Amino acid sequence: MRPRLPLRDAVSAGGIVWRRAGDGSVEIVVCGSRVQDAWVLPKGTPDAGESMEQTALREVREETGLDVTLGEPLASISYWFTADGVRYRKRVSHWLMEAIGGDTANHDHEFDDVIWIPIGEAYRRVAYENQRGVIAEAARRLGVSV
Repeated sequence: MRPRLPLRDAVSAGGIVWRRAGDGSVEIVVCGSRVQDAWVLPKGTPDAGESMEQTALREVREETGLDVTLGEPLASISYWFTADGVRYRKRVSHWLMEAIGGDTANHDHEFDDVIWIPIGEAYRRVAYENQRGVIAEAARRLGVSV
């Protein structure tokens, strides 16, 4: 029998950065990694003493290059992963976030590409089903469909 891995909890925070296009449709930001061949929502881990809201704002700014305002909270998702001999249960909290400045060209090194795309395309493109659920919730709150 294999020994059980130690269990730990982990948290992250991020969001759905959105804007209205000229035709009234909604676009959101997704982040892409060529190595992992995956598109995801921006998120990250809290620094010491940071609230989840502060983490979400900082991580989104770092990963997307955009300045955003924090809107209403969206769903939290949970998943499991293993790293360095430890099994983690991770919870990620999300918020709606509206872009107020910055440029996706100024994103950090963590992703190869950061792009604005229609919310329905983002729903189809993201790599993880649980993130599709967060996008669908954001679409409902913004009064659009995916």
